[in-house]
Order: sequence, then structure tokens, then C-alpha cells
Amino acid sequence: MAQNRSDSATYLAGQLAKGFARALQVRAAKLGFSAGQLPILIELWNEEGLTQKQLLDRVDIEQATMANTLSRMERDGLIERRPHPTDRRAQLVYLTGKARDMKDEALSAADEADQALFAGFRRFEKELMLEYIRWAVDNARKL
Repeated sequence: MAQNRSDSATYLAGQLAKGFARALQVRAAKLGFSAGQLPILIELWNEEGLTQKQLLDRVDIEQATMANTLSRMERDGLIERRPHPTDRRAQLVYLTGKARDMKDEALSAADEADQALFAGFRRFEKELMLEYIRWAVDNARKL
């Protein structure tokens, strides 16, 4: 077990996630979304008309968090829910024009936040770091 927080992978991973969220939140707030909504927006930019269950399968968050996030996104005019044509219990989630229109700016904001975290890294260092992060995330998913 790590004696020092700076030697703890879990502590550092948490700090990295918080740093990215902070860097993105500042940029996202100007556009009208939150950092936590970005993964859902990305999925819907790739494919609209998904159910909440399909979004859950694609975005690694808890069901209650997904429900709350979708409610906030609907309140903020980013998504709309429509009845499922064959399953009365389900609804399909679609982007609004507002959310579709912000795609390029939102992805640029995420890229800027990403670049801010890697400031001072050489290209190969960033690529190596990303590979290590992907590897650790894959390991974490197996737990």
C-alpha cells in the first residue's frame, strides 16, 4: 500500500479525473452543458434515438446518475424524450437543435481541456500516458 498519496494510483487517477472535469467545466458552462453530460452528448451525436438502457450500456455511470443527468439535460433544453414505438415502458432520447448546434464547440472545449492537462508533454509522452491510462482502465473494468 502506498504511504504517500502521490504514490497511490487511485488517488492520482481521482485527481486526474477532477482536473479534467474542472478544465472542461469552465469551457462547457459557457456553451450550456456540464462536464458530466459530455459522454451522453457524444453518444447521442454518434447515434440518436437511444433508450436510457442503451445509454447506460455505453456510458459507464450508475442508473440513478443517468436518470438525473438526463432530467437535467431535458430541463436545460439539450435532449427530448419520445415514446418508444414498440415498448410502452421505454422512451427514446434525442438531441435538440441546441445540442446538435453545439457539437463542434463542445468537442473543441473537450479537446482544449485535454490539451491543458497535457501541457508540457511531448507527443510521445502524451501517447504513452494515454496508452497506460487505457490499460489501467481496462484492468479496472475487470475488477
